[in-house]
Amino acid sequence: MLDKLVAASVALSLIEAVAVLLAIVYLVLAIRQNLSCWYAAFASSLLYLWIFFDARLYMESVLQIFYAAMAIYGWYQWRFGGGEREGVHIVVWQPYRHATVIIGVVILSAAVGRALSSTNAAFPYLDSFTTISAIVTTYMVARKVLENWIYWFVIDSLSVYLYAARELYLTAALFLFYLVLVVWGFRAWLRDLRAQQAIVP
Repeated sequence: MLDKLVAASVALSLIEAVAVLLAIVYLVLAIRQNLSCWYAAFASSLLYLWIFFDARLYMESVLQIFYAAMAIYGWYQWRFGGGEREGVHIVVWQPYRHATVIIGVVILSAAVGRALSSTNAAFPYLDSFTTISAIVTTYMVARKVLENWIYWFVIDSLSVYLYAARELYLTAALFLFYLVLVVWGFRAWLRDLRAQQAIVP
């Protein structure tokens, strides 16, 4: 029995390691606005679906299904989106749109967290908030909204605690590393946005 538990633990750790690697590849390629980032995102999402369900982070599990679908959507938008179907360009949202999104996320997170609190879900309110926020922010990445990096900084900071508390230490370390990449991503996209604006006639 103990041998089976050890074997299962090792297998899960290996799967988590591969998922972490693919997630890093996704983010680095996304910062570079490389279309291939969405292939890595799709594969990583499928692996994390298994990992989070095993850890009883049910909202995070549902999020992975959304991520897989968004990987397909993001690939399409970056390849064929935009008015001229040549791919979307970096944009900035107006403050009122951010306010609407944030208020909506808080209200929905409270409602979902309350529903999950009657189950065996771990950290129902925090899990709900990071999940719902990530859904919105992944859409922002697919549409190349500059401020997605600011949203990710908040989400990733909270996720470090969430994953460490569930003993997903590799994933917690990944999200610590994400905080560095997020700053890099924001600066890179801001630079590209300014260059993009400079060539507009």
